[in-house]
Amino acid sequence: MESRRGSVWVIAEQIDCRILSVSLQLIGHARKLADELETSVEVILLGDKIEGQTQQLFAAGADRVYLGNAPHLSFYQPEIYTEIIVKLAKERQPEIILIGSTSMGRELAPLVAARLETGLTAHSIDLLLDENKILEQRVPAYGGLLSIICPKRRPQMATIARGVFPIPELDEKRTGEIVLLDVPGEIPRRIQTLEIIREEPEGVPLESTPIVVAGGAGASDLAGWRIIAALAEALNAALGSTRPAVDEGWAGLETMIGQSGKMVSPELYIGVGLSGELQHMVGIVRAQVMVAINNDPKSPVFEQVDYGIVDDCREFIPLFIEKIKEYQGKQVTC
Repeated sequence: MESRRGSVWVIAEQIDCRILSVSLQLIGHARKLADELETSVEVILLGDKIEGQTQQLFAAGADRVYLGNAPHLSFYQPEIYTEIIVKLAKERQPEIILIGSTSMGRELAPLVAARLETGLTAHSIDLLLDENKILEQRVPAYGGLLSIICPKRRPQMATIARGVFPIPELDEKRTGEIVLLDVPGEIPRRIQTLEIIREEPEGVPLESTPIVVAGGAGASDLAGWRIIAALAEALNAALGSTRPAVDEGWAGLETMIGQSGKMVSPELYIGVGLSGELQHMVGIVRAQVMVAINNDPKSPVFEQVDYGIVDDCREFIPLFIEKIKEYQGKQVTC
């Protein structure tokens, strides 16, 4: 389909020929923005032997896929990827470019933005159009949300973490146009990815679990943190953290939830020993039920949850775990 104005682009990401969920989430939201702008959704997909993945992109809402398919694109190569995307963007003049806030996206987005001489908003937690159809890119700041706009330069660019937007309902009947890109064979490269060694994650994955238990500075020490971890294990939940818990060395950086960490969308979120600072709470997106355990009845976290428990987590959690184990395996009737 031809656009009345510049289209909305998503730079998709694949690993081992599998499209990352964040790319599908961004295509779904790009579809909403494009409909409001009366334009198209276009996706750039680079890799090797990935032509079979284009239908998934169309099903998520794409109208056109720019496909770069070559053996030397099987791994992410920053300079080649940048060259391909910048060349295409200068030719096609997109209105908006969205990229996942992944390891790849956090490097690639500023490289592309600098070459296109445009702005870039990192780690956006919402995207919408204002009355002038300019993209509002919202980020946490100064105890609230700050809207960033790029009124003069194009494209408007933002990175968005996995979990900020839901995966759209896939329509397998949707079709679209595939444009094969002329991929450069070789360009001068200072950095080249030769191999990717993946570390197996420990515990339950944060982004896909229905239950998240998150701990904060209220754990007090490593022994307290282990009590919180025991609660997560008893609930078969993912264990998340706040920045203080990471800084203390109780938890790894990969467990941090919030502005500088991961986004989660659980059915049940339990925050233990944390104050409810915005930097952490913005990472909890569309949680169905939220519970806080804190020994300070005036803690701001109680204003942001559905249920609050005022108690010392070291005393309350062991009793809670006993009750959980007591009910596990029992059939409950209503």
